[in-house]
Formats: sequence, C-alpha cells, structure tokens
Amino acid sequence: MSAQNATEGGGALKAARRIVFKVGSALLVDAETGAPNGAWLNAFCGDLAALRARGQQGVVVSSGAVALGRRRLGLTSEKMGGRKSLTLPEKQAAAAAGQSVLMRAWEEALEPHGVVAAQILLTRDDTETRRRWLNARATAETLIALGVVPVVNENDTVVTEEIRYGDNDRLAARVAQMVGADLLVLLSDIDGLYTADPRRDPGARHIERVTEIPPAIAAMAEGANAAAGVGTGGMATKIAAARIARAAGCATLITLGSRPHPLQAIEAGALATVIEAVASPAAAYKAWIAGSLAPQGWLTVDAGAAAALQTGKSLLCAGVRAVEGPFDKGDAVRVRDETGREIARGLVRYDSADAHRIAGLRSDAIEAELGFTEGPLIHADDLAVGG
Repeated sequence: MSAQNATEGGGALKAARRIVFKVGSALLVDAETGAPNGAWLNAFCGDLAALRARGQQGVVVSSGAVALGRRRLGLTSEKMGGRKSLTLPEKQAAAAAGQSVLMRAWEEALEPHGVVAAQILLTRDDTETRRRWLNARATAETLIALGVVPVVNENDTVVTEEIRYGDNDRLAARVAQMVGADLLVLLSDIDGLYTADPRRDPGARHIERVTEIPPAIAAMAEGANAAAGVGTGGMATKIAAARIARAAGCATLITLGSRPHPLQAIEAGALATVIEAVASPAAAYKAWIAGSLAPQGWLTVDAGAAAALQTGKSLLCAGVRAVEGPFDKGDAVRVRDETGREIARGLVRYDSADAHRIAGLRSDAIEAELGFTEGPLIHADDLAVGG
C-alpha cells in the first residue's frame, strides 16, 4: 500500500459532493444461502451514513434481484434439468420475485441510520430518451433533496435483450451522468486496474491513477483484467463505464468491495484506481447540450430574458416572444434574441404546442392555462449560454 494511493483513492472519495455506488450481486447475495448478505450490507450502509453525516450525497445502483428471486422461486439447476442459465422469461420472473427482497434488505440496513431508501427501476430507454431521462432525473433529484438514498436497478422484469444494459456498471455510469455525480465508485472483486492479472503474474503493477483511457488501457481491461469483476460485468465493462462517466465530468474509482467497511478502507489507504474526469459534471453536461444534440426548434426572447440568461438564470415563459417548432418535451432548442442572434441552447420542459400557449405568461399563470406546470420553459441547469 502506497502513501500516494491513500491520497488518490481516499482523496477522491472525501472530495466528492455526489457519489454513485455500484454494488454487484456477489457482494449483496450470500453465495451459500442465496439470501442477502446482511453483514456486508450493514457495514456498507454504516460507511454510507458516515459520508452523509459530513454532507455528501449517495445514490446506489444495486444488482441482486435476479439472484435473490431465483432462490425464492426455486430455479435451481436440478429443477431445470441440469441447465444453469436462466431464459429471459425466467430472469424476468426471478427479478419480479427478488426485487422486493432486495429493497427490503437495503431498507433494513439503512433504517438504523435514520436513512430512507427509495426504489428506482430503469431501462436503457429511460437514460437515452431525453423526455424519459428528464423525468427520471427529476425524480432522483427530488429524492436526494429529501435526504433519501435512491436505490437504482435495471428493470429486469420488463426489459428485453434489445433494450437492456446487461450489466450494472454501465447503468451506474448513466445514472452518474443523469444525477450530475462527480464520482462513480465501482465496487469490484479486485482493487483496481493492473498492468497484468495479479492472480497470475506476481510482477503485475497496480495502476493508481488514469488520466486518459487510450487503447492501451482498454486493452489491459480486455486482456489481463478481463476476469476481474463480479456478476455479468468484468474489468472491460468497468472501463466502458468509466468512459461514459468521464465524458459526463464524473471521475471513477474502482476498488475491492468485499472487504468489511469498503469505503472506510479506501479512506484509510486501501488500493484503488482513480480514473479522472475531463471536466466538471455541469460543464460536461452543458457542452453536451451545446454540441451533441440536434436542435428541434427556436425560442425568441425579449431583451430582459436575454440579459437574465447571461447571468445564469432560467428561461421563464414571460420573456418568450415567439415559439417555432415542432418539438417535444426534453428536446434541444435554440434560443435567440429579438435581433435574431442565437444566444443559447437548452432542453425544453414543455412541447411546442404547450409552449405556444404559455409564451409571455407569468410563472404563476402556467398551471391555470395548462392544468399543470413543469416550472420554467428551460431550467438554468439545462441551458448552455453562448451563441
């Protein structure tokens, strides 16, 4: 164990404001009994409560529903004629039976610390379709603001092979992107990335910090480290997750999860690999809005609204003079001033038909007009200013 690594891994964990923790099936489910691993869960939730006590926010991406449900439904190889792998319908049935067991385990482990857990089930469409992404983000943000720990899992009960993530490493990276986390912690069965498989090569060197992910790093994950990791993932999926997180302004920490109190161990200097982010989450998100999305319409704003946007304010309906579409809720649109100059791009919270109806209205008049309100036309968090 090196003194530098205590600064790298422990420093990254201590400095993070919002953290997404990915916890795999091998940590959550006792291999012998098939029941939740209560001792590990209790220790981890104690660590999580300690982070919350110093003002940090945590989101958990948790595997385990299929493994727990399989035991509950008696889907053993003996009962399946010697077959070990589950079919997709069997996986969906196991997930349906196991998800409640999984959530009960999290609730019971967090309850002694006065922390409430809330379930969020996602499919790939929820993190890749902008409208559904905005809805999921709003739910997660509300839960976090209420002091709740969201426990996220892939919705295996309804997901198909065509729209599933297949591993929770990448789902965790998408969740980190969605909630604007600045650190993604992947709890693995190995304490980070090595130059070779340390279980086979005693000369393998642990890599403490990765500043970029060139082909050489990816090749290490595909080759020497391919077997590292638990469940359906491995080191390759962890590097893929780190790429997603890195582009979203979120650093990634890969470390051994099976030790007691894994987060305390990181801060005490336990080995870990830190993969740096390219920017802050907010900067990366706004760069994505400005450069990666095809705008679907235009909003023309008055001088007062244009000035307010330059100071970081949201775009209120009162300042909108014209709406050009069509566009749906969650689409990217251009914003221009009354001279026709583009001054911003952002994600709208209303479709073009509703935007036409509320353009020019005060915020307190929106609900009376539409029967609901989603707040400003474009929230400041979803605006990239600069034309």
